[in-house]
Amino acid sequence: MRQRLFIGAMFGVLLAVTLAAVPAHAEFKFAFVDVQRALNECDAGKRAKADFQGRVTSLEGRLQRQQNEVQSLKDEMEKKGMLMNPDQRQSLQDQYMEKLKNFERDYKDSKDELQAKDQEVTAKIVHDLAQVIRGVGERDNYTMVFEKGSILWGAPNIDITDQVIRSYNTMHVPIGSVGEGPGAGVRPASAQSDQPGASEPSDFGSQAAKKSTISK
Repeated sequence: MRQRLFIGAMFGVLLAVTLAAVPAHAEFKFAFVDVQRALNECDAGKRAKADFQGRVTSLEGRLQRQQNEVQSLKDEMEKKGMLMNPDQRQSLQDQYMEKLKNFERDYKDSKDELQAKDQEVTAKIVHDLAQVIRGVGERDNYTMVFEKGSILWGAPNIDITDQVIRSYNTMHVPIGSVGEGPGAGVRPASAQSDQPGASEPSDFGSQAAKKSTISK
């Protein structure tokens, strides 16, 4: 509860500072973007999800085969171990322990590999989305664009997620490259914003990427 109050207070301070910096006669125009939905529904996100699921399926199949081998050796030890001579029993136990150790190591490595891949690809796509959001915001003269997770409620007509998705889909560029070079159509992350109090898209991208994932 205290954390929500703190976030709400910070949001209020940020909004107050922004409004104070804008001339009194200016018309305020706000919007928000559901970054997770944009990640799920943009073409790059869909391709990334399909590739990620393929990796998961492949790794699950390999790990299942290893687990079956471990279980088979364990069953053999339980059923026939007492009938074997000591050398045979020790050899079988050694095989079991080696395969179990390999399975546990591969399971951990596979989990770490998938997590790293998820974070890498998510960060690249969210970086692009942050650049696109900046471009849409400046093009349509928004005073401020929020991430949906940072607000408690927003009218549906200020949700520009679909616009962001469409804009990103029309670019047809490698993920993570929006805004990195000339002709990208969106201001580079290093450029300074003309909007008072606005954060750089690279900062927004890094924060949003921590809360988003292509595995959802």
